[in-house]
Formats: sequence, C-alpha cells, structure tokens
Amino acid sequence: MRWHMRMLATGAVAALALTTACSGGRVRGAATPQTPGKAVDSTFVYVPNLDVVTDWDPASSYSNEIIAMENIYESLTRYNPQTKQTEPRLATQWTKSPDGKQWTFTLRSGATFHTGKPVDAAAAKASIERTMKAAAGAAYIWGAVDKIEAKDPTTLVFDLKYPVPLDLIASAGYAAYIYDTSVDFKAGTADGGSGPYMIDSWHKGQETELTLKAYDKYWGGWSGAHYTKIAYRVTPELTTAWQLLQRGEVSFVERLNPQLFAQAASTPNVQASQSPSFQNLLVLFNTATVDLKVRKALQKAIDYDGLVSALKGAGVPASGLVPEGLVGYTQDLRPRQDLAAAEALLKEAGYGPGGKKLTLTLTYAQGDNDQDVLVTLLSSTLDKLNVKIDAKPLQWTTQWDQAKGKADKRQDIFIMYWYPDYADAFSWFVNVFRSADPVSFNLSYLKDGAIDKEIDSLPELSATDTTKAQEAYGAVQRKIIDDQAAVAVPYVQNYQRALSAKVQGYVDNPAYPNVVFVYDLKPAT
Repeated sequence: MRWHMRMLATGAVAALALTTACSGGRVRGAATPQTPGKAVDSTFVYVPNLDVVTDWDPASSYSNEIIAMENIYESLTRYNPQTKQTEPRLATQWTKSPDGKQWTFTLRSGATFHTGKPVDAAAAKASIERTMKAAAGAAYIWGAVDKIEAKDPTTLVFDLKYPVPLDLIASAGYAAYIYDTSVDFKAGTADGGSGPYMIDSWHKGQETELTLKAYDKYWGGWSGAHYTKIAYRVTPELTTAWQLLQRGEVSFVERLNPQLFAQAASTPNVQASQSPSFQNLLVLFNTATVDLKVRKALQKAIDYDGLVSALKGAGVPASGLVPEGLVGYTQDLRPRQDLAAAEALLKEAGYGPGGKKLTLTLTYAQGDNDQDVLVTLLSSTLDKLNVKIDAKPLQWTTQWDQAKGKADKRQDIFIMYWYPDYADAFSWFVNVFRSADPVSFNLSYLKDGAIDKEIDSLPELSATDTTKAQEAYGAVQRKIIDDQAAVAVPYVQNYQRALSAKVQGYVDNPAYPNVVFVYDLKPAT
C-alpha cells in the first residue's frame, strides 16, 4: 500500500529533464567523508498527519514510511532538484556504455550497514536482486536489468535489456534502497540500512510512533552541528500541529491549510517554505461502468480555475498528467470548465436537465481539505445538471481496498494524489493507466492494448531520444485524457511547509515527497 495514492500531506499522499549525470571521471559534487566527531545532542520532531510505517521491508515499502526510510536507508544515487541531475550517495561515480545498455557504478569505501556489515558491491547486488525477485511496490523500476555483477568490492556492473537512465532509476524513493539482505524484515523493526539514522523505537498507534537515533559509524561522519535524533509525532489535526510548532514542541509540519500557512510567514520563531512539487491530484473515472460521454462531461464540469483560486497558493493549474519540469509535460493539455459542453454530452447520454437522474459514487481521502473543496464544488455544479454525487470520505486503506475489490462494489469516481517513484513521468503511466489484473493502482480500470504498447515504449525513448519521448508522452496523454476520458487532473500541488526558525538548511526535494533529509540540516545552537 502506498500514499503513492497517495496519502501525502493532508491525508492523502510525484521528473525533470532526463539528463545523464555520468562521466568517465568523478561526479561533480561527490562527497568526501567527514572525520567522525561528536554531534550536537538534539531532536528533530517531524509532524505527519497519518501513521508512518505500514511496511518495514525496503524491498516492498511503498507508502508513508518513505519519510523515515530515506533517513534509515540509502540508494546508489540521489536526485538533486537544483542541478536536475543525480548526485553521489552510496555510489561515488558511474559510467555508461555508448549504447546505454551497460552501467558501471563505483561504490564508496568504508560504508557499513547498521548491522556492522560492509556496504560493498556484493551486498548492493544482493539487495537489488532481492527487490526484483519480490516484485512488490516499485520493483518495476529495475525492469530493464538483465544481469548484475559485483566485479570487486567497489565495482557494480549492470547489463540492461534496453537503455534506460539507470542513474536516475537508482535514485528512486522506493525500491532503490541498498540494504543488508540477511536481516529478517518480517520481524517488526528490523533495520538493514546504511543511512545516518537507525531505528530507536517504534510504537504503532501511539502519538510518537517512531524515533530514530544517529548511527555512530555513518560514513559521512558527525562533525559539526547535526540532529542526532528524529521523532515522528503523528498529529491528524492541522490546527494542533500548528499550535505545537508555535510552542516550539515540534520542528516541521509537512502541510498547512492556506489560512495557517499565511499566518506562518509572520509568526515569530517560525519559518514558512513553499515550493513546487511533482505531485498532482487525479480524478479517475471508472471506464468499465461510466459511459464515455458522461466521463467527458465530468471532465468539463470541474471548475479548474475556481478550485486553484480556492487553494490560495497550495496548487497550480495542471496541464495533462505530467507536472511541469518533467519530460512529458505538455503545455496545451490544460483543462477548462465548459458547462454548456458538459450539458450537451450528458444529454447525448440520456441524462442532464430534463433527462434521467444520474447518481455517481465518489470516494476521496478523509481529512483532506483540498479534496473537500473539489468535491464540494463538483457536487454543486453537477447537481444543476441533474447529476447527484454520492461522495464518501474514507481512510486510505478502506478507499483503496474497495477500489480493488469486486467490480460491482467499486466506485464511479476515485480521487487520489500521485507522484513519481523517481524523477521521471513513467510512473503515472505504468502504474495508473496500464492494463492491470489484478487491479492495484489502475483505478480507472482502463484496458487498452494500444495504450499499453505506447506506455511500454516510454523508458527506452526517454533514455535514447528525449525529443521523441516528449512527443510520445504527449500522444499517450491525449489518448488517456481526451479519447478515453479516464481521468481529469485539476491541479499540481505546491508544498506549503512550516518549520521552526531554529532549523537551518532545509530544501524541499520534489523527487522525495514530504521527506526531510535530517542529516543535511543544522540545528541552531
């Protein structure tokens, strides 16, 4: 399960130009390990509004725990939103063959897992192969891999079936973790990571659900000012989270509503942070039960401009499925409300004013203020068109289970957030719109062999011909949105955070939604 759907931020919770960050020499910005030293004894308190951990296994983890996992585990590379390239993490440099089908990564020396074992090429090979074999969560990211070879302790070679941007894939927020495969991840708080923090305590269902502590032997060292502990304090109500921040009891609130965010900018001892994201809202229409003309009418009934205005900076207009900044973003796909066209389409389908009454079921995330606004606006508009929306706010697990369940129990409209597994648009297409049996995230239930074929071609195009990839992404979006009317995309989120003024060095990274890389921060002394 995953917030992939995602249950980010307010109760639901994601690539930039595919540039290759590799060369024959050392990658720019490659980190040099610091000399270990004593760190400042301080705790960073993160306030999520949902339970943190649903799956401790780094091979299958695909949900909220990304906010903790990215501090416990590491991948070979990490995406840098400023440079729009990957940068070193457990790998210090990488090269690829001229045909893009072989990649060689050089691992940093001296890194160890929290178990004490070395992070070497054999361990990296074992972890990626275990993730591939598990075939869970985002394991699809390794689909191009044919063979992995650990040539020596620091040299890892990938042979691919077809070219893909493997340095970008290796930076993914899910399924790219390198971990100690000897750990039994079914045993509760098992920790096979190599990151700067290790698991201290986990109390499922309690307010302070999870705490992490510094890993003393972390390869980056602990000299200078660092947070040595992280606490995840689950606080469902935004107003409560805001009050805790004002009182200095917490360090970071991942999301505020527009009114509270406006207050944050002028509140002493608080800093506000707003940044664009790769996360958008999807309104998925059941292609198996809802008539095509009705689906097109629903697309045209949404008040896109009114919704963005109501969000007061928390969202920007979308243009297709792919957010701006990613290969695949297409400028001429911005939707507009057209009530006359919506009424005409409904009339053609036998509904609308003067026609049969139409009732549609809709599910969305309980406690999400932004989705509440969308549902309220849409319900009011459709009511005037003789269409009733039976809307149910649900906890994510309930919403998702119902959507995957028996066909006659499924909803007509499913609202969820989406963001990519790594900084690339492919995730929207392979997960949400490629034919799937059993259903997982394809919650419009679209089944179209021609679209599937186009989706399958996207990774190789992205690695070999960016211009053709851009054209292909545009074409497949038009088929999904315009021809099949499987989805409407009302907006792309802006992340609106609030932090203690004592936190120094925070930078939002849209490739890792809601993750705070705490090791990179400095607590004010």
